Amino acid sequence: MPDFAPEQFRSYLLLLARMRLDPRLRGKLDASDIVQQTLLEAHQGQDQFRGQSVAEQAAWLRQILARNLANVLRDLGRAKRDIDRELHASSAQLEDFLIADQSSPSQNVERQERAIRLAVALEELPASQREAVVLRHFHGSSLVEIAEQLGTTTAAVTGLLHRGLKNLRERLRELE
Repeated sequence: MPDFAPEQFRSYLLLLARMRLDPRLRGKLDASDIVQQTLLEAHQGQDQFRGQSVAEQAAWLRQILARNLANVLRDLGRAKRDIDRELHASSAQLEDFLIADQSSPSQNVERQERAIRLAVALEELPASQREAVVLRHFHGSSLVEIAEQLGTTTAAVTGLLHRGLKNLRERLRELE
């Protein structure tokens, strides 16, 4: 079994949290706080982890993150959602962004590693580029919607997306 190191999943969990949190809640919730709580709980409960692989560690951490997101949204008085299912869907969406569905154990591990590299690379983008890329490619927001969310013009959003994707590709090449 690989060493138990939940911290290596920080960027991955942060991306999943950002994908699940409605951007309109940005002023009330900070995804990094939820991820920090998730990593703290994982560290405290590491003796409860029974998995053997990196993919199983990621799945276990996603479950903790889903529970923490559900608790935060419930505390905000939001309608209860099936966060676990949505988080699993987000994870699948992130993995689909990288490569087509694969089924062998080694391919699943490779897919999980690529998802983590993508999350790390996204985290290293400037905040405005990262936000534009996440809103466009993970939330499916239009250029107009992104411009409204970021308080800028659609032309500026186009530039952010272009630079963000270019920087993302370069960073992913460096991480391989």
